[in-house]
Amino acid sequence: MDYIKIALQFGVRIPSLDEGETCEQGDLKQLIMWGINHNVSWSFTNSIIDILLEIFLAPEQSLCTYPGPECPNPASVPSLRRVSEGQNDTDNNHDILLKCDRQNLATLNDTLCSDILTGSRAGSTTSLLTFCQALSSLSPDQVQQVWSNTCYIIQALVSPFLSTSSGCSAGDTQPSPSLVPLSKSLPRSAAHRKPREAQNLKQLACNYSSWLENKVVDSILVTVCSDNEREEFVKQVCNNTLLMRKLISDQMNSWLYAYCANSSADPGYMVKQFCTYEQWLAQPSVLVGPSLLEFCMSLDNLKLTTLICEHTGFFMFLFSNPENARFMPNCTNFPTSPPFPDMDSLMLDSCRYSEWRDIMQITTDVLLQCILLDQSGFATEVCANRTFLNSLLLNKGNDWLENHCNTSLTFLLPEPMQPFSITDWCDYHTWGDRQVDDSVIGFCWQNDRLAFQKNVCCRTSVFEKLLENPLNKWLLSFCTDIDEREVLPQVCKYSEWTRPIIVDMTDIALCAEIDAANFTSIVCTNHTVLQNLLANQDNAWLIEHCANYSSLRVPSGDGGGKGGGLNGFKPADQCQYSNWSISLPNAALLTMCWEQDQSNFVSSVCSNTRLLLLLSRETSSVWVSRMCTTYTNYTTNTTTTPTNTNNSTTAVPNFCLVRNLVKLFNWTCSADFNSACQPGASQTMAVQMMVRCWADSLRSRVEDLLPLPVATVLDQAVSTTVVILLALEEVQNTSLLVTENIRFDVLASVVRYLKSENNFEKKRVLLQCFGTVLTSLMQTTRDVTREEFVVIKEYFSIPLSSLRSVLSAADITTIRMILQYYSRKKDTLQLPYEYLSTMVSVLLQTHLVQDTSLFPELAPLLASVSPADVQALTSLQNNSIVRETINRNLQGMTLDQRQAFGLWYSKVMPPSSIITGQQSLIRDTGNLIAYLPFYNFQHLTSAQLLDGLDVLQRNKLSSLKQEFIARSIIGTYRNLTAQDFTRLHNLTCLADPKDLLVYKGTEAFSVIRDIVMNCTHEGLFLPSQLISNFLLNSTELQVPSLLSLGRLSELAPFLPSLGVTFLQGLTPPQLLAALPALKSVSFTPAQASIIIDKLSSVTRLTSPGQLQELGSLIVGIRTENLLPLMSDILLSSLPVMVQNTPGLSPPQANAIATKLWGFSEVVGWLDEVQPLLYCTPLVSVLPRTRLLVNNITSVSKKQWNTQQAKAIFREVLNTKPNLVTQNFVSLGTLGQGVSCKVLQERFQADSSPSAVRQILAFLRQQPRLLHTSLKKCLIEMLYRFEFLSELLQDLGAEVALSMPVSNVKKFSRDMMDTLRKMIIRDPRHFLLLSRTKQELLVDKIMQRMDMYTGVFTEEEFRSLGIMAPFVADEVFIQLDRSFFVNSLAYLRGLCYSSRKMDIMALILQEPAIFGPIKDWNQTTLIQVDWFLFFLPSSKVQEISLALMTVGLIEKLFMSQRQWERGGVGSLCLNKNEKANMFEKQQFVLQFFLGFLKINPLSPTLMVPTCEILHTTAPAAWTSNSLTSMSASSFSSCLELMGKDLFLASFQRSQVLKKVKQIYGPVSSLSQSVISQLGVIAAELTPEELSSLRLMERRSIAALGAVSAWSNRQLTALFSTVLNSTKQNPSQLDSSTLVAMGYIVCGARPTEMNSFNPVEFSKAVLWLGQLTLPCSEEQLGVLVGLLTNSLAFGPISSWGTDVFIEIGILCF
Repeated sequence: MDYIKIALQFGVRIPSLDEGETCEQGDLKQLIMWGINHNVSWSFTNSIIDILLEIFLAPEQSLCTYPGPECPNPASVPSLRRVSEGQNDTDNNHDILLKCDRQNLATLNDTLCSDILTGSRAGSTTSLLTFCQALSSLSPDQVQQVWSNTCYIIQALVSPFLSTSSGCSAGDTQPSPSLVPLSKSLPRSAAHRKPREAQNLKQLACNYSSWLENKVVDSILVTVCSDNEREEFVKQVCNNTLLMRKLISDQMNSWLYAYCANSSADPGYMVKQFCTYEQWLAQPSVLVGPSLLEFCMSLDNLKLTTLICEHTGFFMFLFSNPENARFMPNCTNFPTSPPFPDMDSLMLDSCRYSEWRDIMQITTDVLLQCILLDQSGFATEVCANRTFLNSLLLNKGNDWLENHCNTSLTFLLPEPMQPFSITDWCDYHTWGDRQVDDSVIGFCWQNDRLAFQKNVCCRTSVFEKLLENPLNKWLLSFCTDIDEREVLPQVCKYSEWTRPIIVDMTDIALCAEIDAANFTSIVCTNHTVLQNLLANQDNAWLIEHCANYSSLRVPSGDGGGKGGGLNGFKPADQCQYSNWSISLPNAALLTMCWEQDQSNFVSSVCSNTRLLLLLSRETSSVWVSRMCTTYTNYTTNTTTTPTNTNNSTTAVPNFCLVRNLVKLFNWTCSADFNSACQPGASQTMAVQMMVRCWADSLRSRVEDLLPLPVATVLDQAVSTTVVILLALEEVQNTSLLVTENIRFDVLASVVRYLKSENNFEKKRVLLQCFGTVLTSLMQTTRDVTREEFVVIKEYFSIPLSSLRSVLSAADITTIRMILQYYSRKKDTLQLPYEYLSTMVSVLLQTHLVQDTSLFPELAPLLASVSPADVQALTSLQNNSIVRETINRNLQGMTLDQRQAFGLWYSKVMPPSSIITGQQSLIRDTGNLIAYLPFYNFQHLTSAQLLDGLDVLQRNKLSSLKQEFIARSIIGTYRNLTAQDFTRLHNLTCLADPKDLLVYKGTEAFSVIRDIVMNCTHEGLFLPSQLISNFLLNSTELQVPSLLSLGRLSELAPFLPSLGVTFLQGLTPPQLLAALPALKSVSFTPAQASIIIDKLSSVTRLTSPGQLQELGSLIVGIRTENLLPLMSDILLSSLPVMVQNTPGLSPPQANAIATKLWGFSEVVGWLDEVQPLLYCTPLVSVLPRTRLLVNNITSVSKKQWNTQQAKAIFREVLNTKPNLVTQNFVSLGTLGQGVSCKVLQERFQADSSPSAVRQILAFLRQQPRLLHTSLKKCLIEMLYRFEFLSELLQDLGAEVALSMPVSNVKKFSRDMMDTLRKMIIRDPRHFLLLSRTKQELLVDKIMQRMDMYTGVFTEEEFRSLGIMAPFVADEVFIQLDRSFFVNSLAYLRGLCYSSRKMDIMALILQEPAIFGPIKDWNQTTLIQVDWFLFFLPSSKVQEISLALMTVGLIEKLFMSQRQWERGGVGSLCLNKNEKANMFEKQQFVLQFFLGFLKINPLSPTLMVPTCEILHTTAPAAWTSNSLTSMSASSFSSCLELMGKDLFLASFQRSQVLKKVKQIYGPVSSLSQSVISQLGVIAAELTPEELSSLRLMERRSIAALGAVSAWSNRQLTALFSTVLNSTKQNPSQLDSSTLVAMGYIVCGARPTEMNSFNPVEFSKAVLWLGQLTLPCSEEQLGVLVGLLTNSLAFGPISSWGTDVFIEIGILCF
């Protein structure tokens, strides 16, 4: 065996992976050899016996080819292996083993000799070693010579055994039929041809070019040329459409379809040329033959099957040819989504009846096509229109049409209803457990009678439950007296039975019983319907039933073969059993032959084991094998015949020599003896049966006796024999049926190997190098079997690193099976996103390019496709199937994926195509159009947008596209209806307000008003004109006290816009009743205080449970009212206080925190007080640290600030040092308080990488930013470790960015890339850096990543994330313009310095972007958005005045403010940049609203409303415009003006005058007005400040927050506070000091010295955050207060926590 094995290893080069991780595809013998080398147990013992029997005891073959009276046993189908491998003969995928002139043998190292010579194989004989040594001494040429000589000897020895002859013709080998996969199979029609050979091809007229010229080509000549000149024949015939069509026009050449399908010809080309389904339908009078249908079924199975199952017209057309019935697929489990979403397009062009102008030009083919595909429409539009019909009948060729129409109108079906899910309403399974509305019951009874009867009338519990409602008593009569006429239409759906569906036997029986007349006429007389129903064996009773009701009776007895049967069925003519091995019968014929010709059926079918095998593999005929077994067992045991009146029976022996011999020898045999025991059975069959039984018996006895080594050698010998037999098939060009016999064994062995092998590299070779041959062995025509299930499943266990190479090498059939499996099991598989992304990438880049029909099967994977793969997708935009597949799956994709598909689709949607497109362009295109780049999208016309609005609305549109749609539709049309605005929905709010105002007074106005209100409820920022004109400009608002509760609650979100004047007009009862609606609205503190004051007059707000009911109004409660409250009231209300916006004011927060921390029980209230820990004074926490440490488990989870954490950590270190040394990371949020010394000790205790990483992870999880000193200490320590480069990822962005730039620039490329990714994930820490460090850091990253040359691409830009705008100017100016214009929304979310703003302004004006500013239009402006503020003032003036409406200006302000308040904008601009930005905004507003009077065409000056001041900014307006406001509007916006830090001094002065005009002298100003003044109060003189009454903390806090005071003003203010509160400095508590803020510096040093040290230390947390304008002497006094023993004690005892707490005071 070793010698043979070595010889085979030389001759069979086994594929292996090369350096590029690719390999050739191996064939079956290479697979077996690979398995032998890798200890795969092939288990071919049974198969080898069958192979040898087929070789040496082959059944006799007939001379003839076609079955008939003179040829009862025709020749069998040629071996499919030979045909399928014929195409590989032209490839170099494998070599013919027994080809004796081989030049490409394997090397010695690839054989067993390699192991023997190296001594790695134990037990080798000396002779074998000598043999291998001799081979190793030979040169490659000498080895080839040895091979050649041995090869010729073997050929001479085995040739006599292969020279079998046939009774048909000398030299022709006719193998037995076999089964192979569909992708490799030869259709059954190939059985009609027989290969011939010629001694000299030159003597033959294989002149293909002349075949086209000749009128007739001899079919025999075609056969001979195909057999002997295969490669050239395929090239000249299969790849030549004209010649192919000519040859197949001769019925004798119909085998060409199968021949070319299994050749090396391009399958895609042949499918395109011959499988033209649209043309088939266009010519309904031309039937499609079985040869062509089988050809298309083999090459285009999925598409054709899908079309058959899902298009009734196509199904009826194909199977109107009875010969095609055997190709009918099983459609029961087929998905319902249409394979051709635009299938109607196949008929719409020709079946548009209204366009049939020239009636005489309407052909019969067109009429037949429309009748076939549009039965209902044709009957309604043509047959029912008598005038139209008469004009068609003028053509004598259409005489048949009148009869058709008469019939159609008689059975005209109603129009189909729109899809409606009755199951959603009629969920009967829940009716027994809940109350069901009586209208729903009536609806279900009316529309779902059958299910209603079954689930209601027949279920007592549900029936009785419904009868509890008196309105349902009618059910008693319905359920007890059901009219059969009402049941029939729901059960007996005869029209549906014409399709290949499974109909329940009980439904059929019910129809046969209660609708006998129709059933007989429709079912029994309709061959198609009867055939479909008989596919279910349970319906076999229909044979007898229909026979009883027809005029032709089924003959009794055994005469079925001679008489007529059901509807003229003649078994003798139709039950051609001898043909069934060639072409299996359909289900109906099979059933009818069994019923009508049982005797012949049993003798011809049950005795034919091969036919039984074929039938058992079809689901519709699997019953035959079971039936035959039952029948045979019965007739074998006893055959009964009546002998006398006593009914006694006499057994008649059934003698069978083979069976008796087997019993005599006592052999155990599982074979079926029927075929061998039939009368006239051949001797060969008997001998085969004997040998098989002998082998079975011998194997069962020997299996347990053979030692393992002997059994192993025996298995190897059998496997080697199989390889040799496969080689003999190749060299002899004959079939030994090897593949057919070993197929299942190979698959089973591979499955066992895959389950037991743990080394993936071996599995990988099996899947990658032998995937094609494994696929060819699988039963692709049926559902996946268990073995195939395991093989395909293995592809989902491939490591990600190898997935691409393995899938790239897979055969397209394998890919389809993989996709089929994934589609079924995706929920179970739970594959990671990276795996799916790689998988779909390979399929798109490799396999889809080769076969575009694969795309629909990729649907489950599209959600994992990367945008880059989408862009690389092949050009399939015009493929309707591809487009609809994408459209259906877009909803499951991310926005990036959708936009990528939109960009891909834009390649076939240039602006010219969009502009000239039809009005229905959006609906015709589908969801994809919503994701076109805006450059393309903006060319959609208003008409197209309005027509396709529903398509656009169901997709996620960008804000830019939404605004474009709104402005385009509403700005173009002036006659939109209320229904149009309902369709537009919230898009209405994005239109220019002036375009909406034209609808004032129309029916649509109320709809617009409701939409605007809805937009406000959803939090959208709307222009003031929309709010004021549609919501607030109402007479009912003139008298607030008259508003009803409902109306007031409805207006609640708009009350802040109405202002304090409106709120003051509301009555306390009104406010109390509307409190549930008001408490969720964000009021300003001044507005909230007005409401609170009114509510206090009618209810006690400080009583238990009342505070939490106030919601956001809590900010209006005076601090003075919070201080007396009990701790339990404060604790219960605290969660509500801190969760609303705006939050508590500093005085309020300080008052509550200091009060609660004054109780020792606060240690147990940590969960309640946690929201205020950030503002709890350190001096309040210090006395509780000991108690806190005792509760360390809870304490370590709270959100402490840094100084609090340091104080508590210090206490832990003093009282529980072991906790720090042994379980440091258990300290949780206290980690931010660790000292540098302790951190050093932790690193010294364990400096292993794992320990260091654990500490770094611990520090990254802290709730607050780490203190600068701690980060500096940490970095210094880490630099001592050699593995610092490995720790960069563990540092986190905060610590990593604390490193000096001088150290960062030394990073390697990998480290720099790691830092880049960290910054992108957490950009906040980068934005907190100084502008200089930001730019230096980015510069170093750019240098290391080699990004300084060429165009600044999108990939490079996005790879930098938030850092991209900080690159050098010369790099930024090279930004890819295409990316720029398509990504403006993304760019607006970044941060820009002043220099970058200037560059952006230049780019915006480039011709390739938007061009000169004077040419900009409205669409340009909504794209540019707030980037307009980057433009120089001189350029801004070039914008058309007509474009810059008030609404657009407001939008620009709101958009910029939204960015500025976001995560990036809030950290982006420094003080100077903010000022510059405001100046641009101010200029834009004042220029375009005419305040600057630069342009004579400027409109008249506009007086702002309070609403527009909210959307823009008070400081952007001129002081005159502000003072021109009405008193009520001015008062409503006073608080807003007081908070505007950009108000200039002259503006503040003018506004202050207006305040005095409205409210009187300063001395008379109320606390509410003073609290609203803010920065306006800075214009008051010291004398005026002294006259103020600052009695409440809210009014003190409003002035204390202003930093622009002079020293005289501060002194006056401090004195005013003392006088107003009637307190001396020592009486000031912490909340008052916090409220005073900058006013503290107005106290003289002596007054400061008398401050209460404890109260001041409680206030220092807030005061230390201010840049106090105090003198050095004053600061010294304040620091002295903190050194008091009741505060922080001597400075020498202060830790870092105290210095952090006092902030600016420490300087």
